[in-house]
Amino acid sequence: MAIYHLHVKVIGRKAGSSAVASAAYRSASRLRDERIERSHDFLAKRGVVHSEVMLPENAPEAWSDRERLWNDVEVFEVRKDAQLAREVEFALPRELSQAQGIELARDFVQAEFVSRGMVADLNVHWDSAEDGSRKPHAHVMLTMRSVDENGFGAKMRDWNRTEMVERWRERWAELANARLAELDIDTRIDHRSLEAQGIALEPQTQIGAPAQRIENGGLDAAGIEADRAELHREIARNNGARIIADPSVALDAITHQQSTFTRKDIAKFAHRHSDGMEQFNEVMGAIGNAPDLIELGKDGRGDDRFTTRQMIETEQRLHRAAERVAGAERHAVSDAHRETALARAAQRGLILSGEQTDALAHITDGRGLGVVVGFAGTGKSAMLGVARQAWAAAGYDVRGAALSGIAAENLEIGSGISTRTIASMEHSWGQGSDLLTARDVLVIDEAGMVGTRQLERVLSHAANLGAKIVLVGDPQQLQAIEAGAAFRSIHKRHGGVAIGQVRRQREDWQRDATRDLATGRIGAAISAYDTQGMVHQATTRDEARTDLVERWDRDRQARPQASRIILTHTNDEVRALNMAARERMRAAGDLSDDVQIGVERGVRIFASGDRVMFLRNERGLGVKNGTLGVIEEVSTQSMTVQTDHGRSVRFDLKDYSHIDHGYAATIHKAQGMTVDRTHILATPGMDAHGSYVALSRHRDGMDLHYGSDDFATRERLARTLSRDRAKDMASDYEQIDPAQAYAERRGITFRERVVEIVRRVFPERLRDRIGELLDGLRSPGDTEPGQDHGRRPGREDVSAQTGDARRAPEREASAMGTQRETDAPVDTEAALRSARTKALVRHARALDAVMRTGDADGQGTPEQLRELRDARSAFEKVRPHGWRDAEAAYVKNPELVREAGAGRVNRIVLALQLETEIRAGPDTDPGRRADRFVERWQKLERTSQRQYQAGDMSAYRSTRSAMSDMAKSLERDPQLESLLANHKKALGIEVESGRRLGVELAFNQGISVGRGIGL
Repeated sequence: MAIYHLHVKVIGRKAGSSAVASAAYRSASRLRDERIERSHDFLAKRGVVHSEVMLPENAPEAWSDRERLWNDVEVFEVRKDAQLAREVEFALPRELSQAQGIELARDFVQAEFVSRGMVADLNVHWDSAEDGSRKPHAHVMLTMRSVDENGFGAKMRDWNRTEMVERWRERWAELANARLAELDIDTRIDHRSLEAQGIALEPQTQIGAPAQRIENGGLDAAGIEADRAELHREIARNNGARIIADPSVALDAITHQQSTFTRKDIAKFAHRHSDGMEQFNEVMGAIGNAPDLIELGKDGRGDDRFTTRQMIETEQRLHRAAERVAGAERHAVSDAHRETALARAAQRGLILSGEQTDALAHITDGRGLGVVVGFAGTGKSAMLGVARQAWAAAGYDVRGAALSGIAAENLEIGSGISTRTIASMEHSWGQGSDLLTARDVLVIDEAGMVGTRQLERVLSHAANLGAKIVLVGDPQQLQAIEAGAAFRSIHKRHGGVAIGQVRRQREDWQRDATRDLATGRIGAAISAYDTQGMVHQATTRDEARTDLVERWDRDRQARPQASRIILTHTNDEVRALNMAARERMRAAGDLSDDVQIGVERGVRIFASGDRVMFLRNERGLGVKNGTLGVIEEVSTQSMTVQTDHGRSVRFDLKDYSHIDHGYAATIHKAQGMTVDRTHILATPGMDAHGSYVALSRHRDGMDLHYGSDDFATRERLARTLSRDRAKDMASDYEQIDPAQAYAERRGITFRERVVEIVRRVFPERLRDRIGELLDGLRSPGDTEPGQDHGRRPGREDVSAQTGDARRAPEREASAMGTQRETDAPVDTEAALRSARTKALVRHARALDAVMRTGDADGQGTPEQLRELRDARSAFEKVRPHGWRDAEAAYVKNPELVREAGAGRVNRIVLALQLETEIRAGPDTDPGRRADRFVERWQKLERTSQRQYQAGDMSAYRSTRSAMSDMAKSLERDPQLESLLANHKKALGIEVESGRRLGVELAFNQGISVGRGIGL
């Protein structure tokens, strides 16, 4: 399984390092160090399969000699603490052959380092682990100064920027993934940290320990290799221990980009995150016996498929949110407004087809959810433009959203709907701005590319605030990057309208071919274009690329006013095609003087007349990632571009450098694009979804080129381009009863099995009555953790047992009152607790009502404010200072308001206790505060372990969520955090990491503070 690793460090004299020694070790060679008159001999080192020095333009040719290069560096750098070189170390996908790995490493080094003016000493190592698995990786030593034919110049400070490292990390992931796809290898890597991906595992950032000690010539290579291997094993061992203790972290990681998985997927993950066969078996066993693992049955290939309880719950939340949105009847548009919008469109020459008119009627009716499935080129955006006018006339605000910047731009241009990316929209919501309202209509275009988790968040937000959602897309086009096929699933459940009449292509036979593409008949579409002479075979891919550019150039000169784009699958091919197309432009005299510019992707040559593509969304400029245009003016400082939509954009390159040539683009950049003609280079990484997009962008025609070295026959071409890689949902499978499977795996009793089924199946309004029935099944000694014997649950207690929060009454009594009335009769005590809980819930609901509908100053209606005053008074009577402590907790964690208002009080009860102690301030003994924190933490940890072992995952997640809140509270209480520094062992922290205590507590328990999901 391919792993992500890219590490950057500086080799310098301050650490006692030698550039010559470092180069000798990494290249397994013998080099003479002239500065210290000593040879560094590592000829016996094994595993180096490729070694070369790569020179930028104008660098002295003598530096091709590694010994000469690094001795010159040593001579030029005179300071005793000089930085001599930068090293970039990265793991190569083990699925590649040696030749493929070397080629990939060279391409990366050339594009990211050499093209920027660095001399790169590249060495590819093909090591093996003890179990025989391959561990290929590359070391690149880079010079740190500018170079010309005379040697070194000034230090390049820009190369030291943090942004550069982040760029290299991202570019390596992009390049490696593109190559893997091109070679039809079904695995990907992710440059983001595990924490950023929501995975509570230690990142495997090292192939092994850096060979620092070898650089001063003081240690043999065997010792270094042992150190390197041991650190790598230690990381895997630590992750394996975490998984064994809490296998849910493994399930979270596996389902990051896929909703379901097989035993082979589990084994690959366990192999990466374990050390040795014994731990591998333990990790496999832990994952296989995890209570959250759900077996779905056989897939189409006969493999057993699995998912997780969390994935099922996410899908259920998605569908509940969709049902809530669909159930709203508040966004109707009158027939008069629709007819007026249609008449205005007709005046502009736009006559909607019958299917488009039906779609318009569907999305402008009163229902809160509209779903439109349209083939490529059926005029979805044009129909949405008419709908926008009808909605606006009816008094609604219309917003647009899409996964990518270019898709957002295409929707905005095609329909007139103000559109932004979903990520940008969610970011604003997180800041409390641009929230949806009940007067909003949100149109999500290219909805098939949106993952389940993200679409669930958007739908839930809309459902809570009463907005209307319109989903528009095609599930057969490019698939979601993250897990799931949410759009397809919602369409299957809620229905919608389909637009199948293709309007983009001007000839009937091409429209028929697009319908073939949309319905999976890729071979039939390719045959149709082949019959018309639009499919071109060459001996090699290089020849196919040359033929494509020549045909593109002829078409460009014959029809200069027409729009066109070159499409292919990988960024590497895009770069090569851009260079070849530009050479044709230069030869034809269509470009002005060249200007060399350092842009985000490296050094590029631009001139007036060049086509360019913007590569980052920039609202200030009004451009998106994928916007195309032509350079009007360019200098080393600035550029002016006329976009294809007619806008002139001028920008300083120091402020915006995310630009590249735009003659060619990846297929992913093209979804939603329409041009007169496309020129496509087919490569082995394509599939049916990419083929559908690529072969349907044109109005007039397209030319498909391929090489026989990639596809021996046209039949092989059609077979490869027809591969179905559609993503699935857990709900796609006829799964066995998950509660039963879970119970049988854990040996759960009949009563516990019934409780689990109740939790998952019965709606909230039925749970009270069911709770009473379950109480009758409970044997005398069979009590819930922390529950008093003989105590009959009230409404709130049953809700907690069967819902998201199972409460410990002792802790609640302590938190909800100043002290527990231990001498009170059981019924009196239960009544007091019930009264406090009701007061807490009433207060939260009153506060939430003000927050939801209040004005800019947070003032609600007179009735709402009166209810809030009454709720505060009632709370004060049963728990002095209660409402004040609650509101202090809500300020720090606003999501608790809605939880408490819904009767889920576990987290706010603990927060109340913490606020009580903080309010007491100096009157509270500091040492006692720390002791009580430790006691509560240990109690919760023990409780969570019991709940996990019993298989009670709902209560387990609630307890872990409470622990997460405790860890977060230390960010707001530095005094307590300081006091707890002496209690780390009692809190389960054995190793110093340098993190703040609250962060370390969360990480140590696998409850990552920043993950944003309940555990």
